[in-house]
Amino acid sequence: MTSPSAEATRQDGSIGPAPVPCGPEAMAERASHPLRMAVGIASAGRPSILRETVDYLTTLPNQAERLIVCVPAIDDAAGLADRCDVEVIVGSRGLTSQRNRIIQAAAFDIDVLIFLDDDFIPAATFLPRMAAVFAANPNVAIATGEVLADGVLDGGLSMSKALQVLDTAGEATEQVTEVYNAYGCNMAVRLSPVLEHALAFDEQLPLYGWLEDVDFSRSIARYGRSVHVEGARGVHLGVRSGRQPGRRLGYSQVANPVYLIRKGTMSRGRAVVQIGRNILANTRGLLFNDRLIDRWGRLNGNFLALSDLVVGRTSPSRILEFGNPSPREMPSPSIATKRR
Repeated sequence: MTSPSAEATRQDGSIGPAPVPCGPEAMAERASHPLRMAVGIASAGRPSILRETVDYLTTLPNQAERLIVCVPAIDDAAGLADRCDVEVIVGSRGLTSQRNRIIQAAAFDIDVLIFLDDDFIPAATFLPRMAAVFAANPNVAIATGEVLADGVLDGGLSMSKALQVLDTAGEATEQVTEVYNAYGCNMAVRLSPVLEHALAFDEQLPLYGWLEDVDFSRSIARYGRSVHVEGARGVHLGVRSGRQPGRRLGYSQVANPVYLIRKGTMSRGRAVVQIGRNILANTRGLLFNDRLIDRWGRLNGNFLALSDLVVGRTSPSRILEFGNPSPREMPSPSIATKRR
């Protein structure tokens, strides 16, 4: 599936959403119609996982109007490019950059854009529940759902296990509560404030864009509510394509919060707690021989970022100097990873 906006995205290397009508009349026109929803997935180097997730999404009884996938190379979407039920666009490698390309592709006709990780499996009721929340609450700008299980904790979940978790959990009462930030593995965004205020994911946060969800959430929260929707459920497979080097992520665990403090999208107190928790988790994991995560690499990256901070040269983009980017390093770390 292709569209004029998707084709434009392939050729436009600019940062942020493409120019679209976003004045009061255009916004009123959008508001007079039922909400149009799209699902957007940024992926790299995991074509089989991506295809499995897309196959699942296209069998759900409640479909989004569009399913948009952005990859850095067409081979990353092997088996999808010629399908009519998914739009495949190519953009520069990096979670933030690829998500900006998806915004560009969706901007012309979509009201709510749901970003999913390439291994996040939503329940059949996930999309209609999100749609209902945005329709009933015009002041909601961004929302995140309920993660029932995260495979990162035990080396990854299979699709069959994820479906079992969803089936066992059953239905839950929909409850909407305020939240500081949405989580990137499932993040629904109202596009009107994004377009009106020219918001975008920060491409200074490269590769997997550590804390990009916090940065974007706090930026859009100036123009509406940030909420958690209990009952909009899903499972994160946490499939490991290979053991990821931890040095880059460890550096980002320190450098990115410092960057967000300076930018004003993360409070100093919250950032300090985040950095301290990550360093403690990596130290503890190293001492207890955590085999699921490269704790030594992460700890090395933590202390390299701290030393850069002392001499005044810490920057999120420094991770690009640590060898050539690997496709396996792009996907955004899971909720569980961010809490550990």
